[in-house]
Amino acid sequence: MSRVRTVLGDLPPEELGVCDAHDHLFLSSPRFPGQELDDTVAARAELTAFRAVGGAAVVQWTPHGMGRRAADLPELSRATGVRLVCATGLHQAAHYDPELLDQLRGAGLAELFVAELTEGIGTTGVRAGLIKVAGGFHALDAHTRWTMKAAAEAHHATGAPIAVHLELGTGALDVLDLLCGESGVPGDRVILGHLNRSPDPVVQREAAASGCWLAFDGPSRAHHATDWRMPEAVRALAEAGFADRLLLGGDTVLAGARSVDGGPGMPYLLRRTRPRLEAELGAELVDRILTEHPGRAFGVDWR
Repeated sequence: MSRVRTVLGDLPPEELGVCDAHDHLFLSSPRFPGQELDDTVAARAELTAFRAVGGAAVVQWTPHGMGRRAADLPELSRATGVRLVCATGLHQAAHYDPELLDQLRGAGLAELFVAELTEGIGTTGVRAGLIKVAGGFHALDAHTRWTMKAAAEAHHATGAPIAVHLELGTGALDVLDLLCGESGVPGDRVILGHLNRSPDPVVQREAAASGCWLAFDGPSRAHHATDWRMPEAVRALAEAGFADRLLLGGDTVLAGARSVDGGPGMPYLLRRTRPRLEAELGAELVDRILTEHPGRAFGVDWR
């Protein structure tokens, strides 16, 4: 029976509620000095603000080794009433100390992912509900191939979905060739993030035809195409028969992007993105994308 693995335990997909399918409460990286998401008070305030505009669940894509603070997530979920899903996995090599990567190569990456999905993250007792990995810009380097093959192994052992950061929205078809082609991961167990940042309708349709999920996450930076092309892109996919393959998220990565710190933050998804998409697609479909689809994408018949 399918269940979504939250930080407070597994629950039926239909109980997830209105869901931000790709976001971050905590995240740190040497690439973002001084902009770390590492404040529990701010995280609680952000979840409270999201709850106030109708949000019920957030899937945090922060993977292993990037300050995800799994031990703090259960109390944040209890205090705010927002269901939280935590990730295992590994991001691009640039986000890590090389010594840590060397240790992980020696220890067995797939085994780490499986342990965090089934036994818990460290001593926290919090079990991850998805595996997050990342591609490169129009290419899959050795690090990417290593992490994605480990993610595929962990998927086959547990059934967990694999969420993929596409660098500037590129490389989607190469990712699918590796995960679904070489590694045998079913398409509906793969979630592609940021595909909208490289708004190629042909690639989007070809990716959707694999059965994977397309996560449209933003709001966009000034040089990205996320916001102004997203409604048209989503409508085109729906008209092409892929309305049931869509997810929406906020992807708050830096401290200054939080709504409580003056940015758009998590509430933007429901405050601005939702009505904009409803005008293009109708409220019924947008409601399904925000409620039904995340439960299907992250629901697992856990092994």
